[in-house]
Amino acid sequence: MTNDDSGAEKRDGSGQAGMLGDAERLARHYAGAGGAKGANRETLLDGLRRAFVASGRNPDRLTLDDIAGIDQLHLGGRRASRALARLGEFSPGVRVLDVGCGTGGVSRLLAAEHGVEVVGIDITAPFVEVARWLSRATGLAAHTRFCCADAALVPLPDACVDVVWCQHALMNMPDTEAVLKEWRRLLVPGGRVLLHEVVAGDNPAALTLPVPWARERSTSHLQTPRMLERRLATAGFRPLEVADVTAEALAWRRRHDRQATRRQASAVLPGPVELFGDSFDEMGRNLLANLADDRVRIIEGAWGWQGDERA
Repeated sequence: MTNDDSGAEKRDGSGQAGMLGDAERLARHYAGAGGAKGANRETLLDGLRRAFVASGRNPDRLTLDDIAGIDQLHLGGRRASRALARLGEFSPGVRVLDVGCGTGGVSRLLAAEHGVEVVGIDITAPFVEVARWLSRATGLAAHTRFCCADAALVPLPDACVDVVWCQHALMNMPDTEAVLKEWRRLLVPGGRVLLHEVVAGDNPAALTLPVPWARERSTSHLQTPRMLERRLATAGFRPLEVADVTAEALAWRRRHDRQATRRQASAVLPGPVELFGDSFDEMGRNLLANLADDRVRIIEGAWGWQGDERA
């Protein structure tokens, strides 16, 4: 682990000067990923619906398997989400906030497999629109709802969730302290934070770009594990179980790439290319290289919140 925690922020161009306009740059990165082109611009939602029709599916009646290629946008896919869920001690009716929900895959998986009630937030409006559609199409709209919001300014009341879930999203957030303060406000005493996050590795070399979360350094805000753990502790979150799962993520990425190559010729269901455009393959190769070179790592863990003693 590097001794210079400041290096991660310098490496990725975050810091106070880069915060202005960050939300707009981030929204452009993701909203433009699925790339409507030409004079008659097609929305991401319309393009995905058309792709499902072309694959022989009814876009208003889909299964979780049908949509796995566009709603599990993180290393490890559903397996990683299920591993993290084991740290949540979920039971039916538990209230979950899914931060950086993207197209809502984790929200639906948790609702379907654990009977929880999920609110997903994401700063990218086209993703939120797609998330709502996919929940309706899979019959999970009653247990999942989505809103377009900044993770540091969530339009929900105090003490309204039992678990905050954040999977591959903090690396896009320039003001971690503000986000953690908001989580503290939203959680009930005894609640948990569950994280599965990309963090900076020991190798100080600049990231090879683009990667799935950033085409340019201004939208990547990696922290070292120690930096993130210190900020969580300062915000009042107590570590319950934390692990470095980089080796597992690297093995999954390599296996996934081999399987994707074999499936490419016969693939019919929509996949990440529909979301990220033609650059997705390059993003995947660069992510693999960054993992292998220890420029990034993956951590997984649960933190507890006992309530704000200063309140």
